[in-house]
Amino acid sequence: MTSIVLAQKGVWFCIPLLPSIIIWFVCILAETNRAPFDLPEAEAELVAGYFTEYSAMGFALFFLGEYSNMIMMSALTSICFFGGWLPMIAMGPSLIPGTLWMGIKITLILFGFIWVRAAFPRYRFDQLMYLGWKSFLPFVTGWFIFVAGLLFGCDWLPY
Repeated sequence: MTSIVLAQKGVWFCIPLLPSIIIWFVCILAETNRAPFDLPEAEAELVAGYFTEYSAMGFALFFLGEYSNMIMMSALTSICFFGGWLPMIAMGPSLIPGTLWMGIKITLILFGFIWVRAAFPRYRFDQLMYLGWKSFLPFVTGWFIFVAGLLFGCDWLPY
């Protein structure tokens, strides 16, 4: 993870890999069962879904697990695409420590989770499968081949 962050000193990976970060964000929304991909919760909409049997501490632990998963995915996104603990503009020593930069980036990505929940309607299961298998998979495969060919053709491959 450290080498991924240090490789982003010049430019964050979200800039040259913009389509990848968009697809990554949609996929982590689906992985964490957040809206608009909260399909298990939609099974019994009137009674809050599959976790209605839980009460008190069981319910609290269930939600603690969901939100800790969101924080972990936000930290992973920050490390892989947004330079981790590095400042936005690396010109000399930063006045803000790296842990605070990491916290700011995680908070902004968490804001994205909350914004998407408020802004987009829920997908149906067949729409999610179409999005994943017929849209994202072919596009990401083609994008991967394009980026690998570009890196190989321009002799930019890391050692």
